[in-house]
Amino acid sequence: MEEVESAEEILTKQHRKEKKDLQAKIQGMKNAVPKNDKKRRKQLAEDIAKLETELNQKHEEELKLLNSSSAGGEKVEEVVNGVDFLALEGEEELREAKQGRGPSKAQKRRDKKAAAEKERESRIAEAEVENLSGLRHQEGLKLAQKLAARQLQIKEISSDGHCMYRAVEDQLAQRGLGLNLKELRAQTAQHMRSHVDNFLPFLTSSATGDLYSSDEFEKYCSDVEDTAAWGGQLELRALTQVLQLSIEVIQADSPDIIIGEEFDKPPITLIYMRHAYGLGEHYNSVQPLKRTAEAVADFNEMVVGAGMDVEEHHGRDF
Repeated sequence: MEEVESAEEILTKQHRKEKKDLQAKIQGMKNAVPKNDKKRRKQLAEDIAKLETELNQKHEEELKLLNSSSAGGEKVEEVVNGVDFLALEGEEELREAKQGRGPSKAQKRRDKKAAAEKERESRIAEAEVENLSGLRHQEGLKLAQKLAARQLQIKEISSDGHCMYRAVEDQLAQRGLGLNLKELRAQTAQHMRSHVDNFLPFLTSSATGDLYSSDEFEKYCSDVEDTAAWGGQLELRALTQVLQLSIEVIQADSPDIIIGEEFDKPPITLIYMRHAYGLGEHYNSVQPLKRTAEAVADFNEMVVGAGMDVEEHHGRDF
């Protein structure tokens, strides 16, 4: 006869899996940040510590819940792997009701759980209100206003270290051009290798302040080509030459930048965000504005939530 796993064994297996998944995610985050970028590495360490702390706290709470559920020897609600296992407690409630007691133990547990859920929802609501004045929200609002005036809107790009190249890939695809992420990275790296004098003077060691050596420059180019190293203005400059297109970068609090102005074709457009994610900088693409009732409502709600006037921020004509 097959042995049935206990709730504790199931929970332990789930915790091991979650820890393993987190370590894989952390490794991906580490690979996405260059080792010589001290600022990003410092932020990365803080983000990793936060993720690990949150997971440990989650595991501790689940273990406490499991232990408290089994301490009295009764069947109660258990939460394992995100699934509620509800025990039959009608007999207990009926017995206590006949004896003229107050609320049953089961009812008290339900009341306690409902109160905890209400408190959690309250904290979420408070966080949402606080976020209305946060840097990320304000940045998104300013960008939405800028883009709406040009009949554009943000197209979200995944934050995986490749965001700049993926945004360029998306812009090219909108024009029917088929260069993919791997090709964009490879051609960017090759162009930089072929034009060392145009790029090496702008690369210095964060530790010493000295210019990169030839070996360090080659390592930099190899990272551009083969890893999820973040792209920046140097890589954008190389891409304009590779594509023979100018690249426009729109920012919330700074003037728009045009890289590769020597090319007379319409530029491709990227969005640069400083506060999009925990790791900081991020690139998105753009797409034509969708004039739907839902989009209008979302935009107006965002404006009103930030304490601004809808009409002044083009809410009616969005």
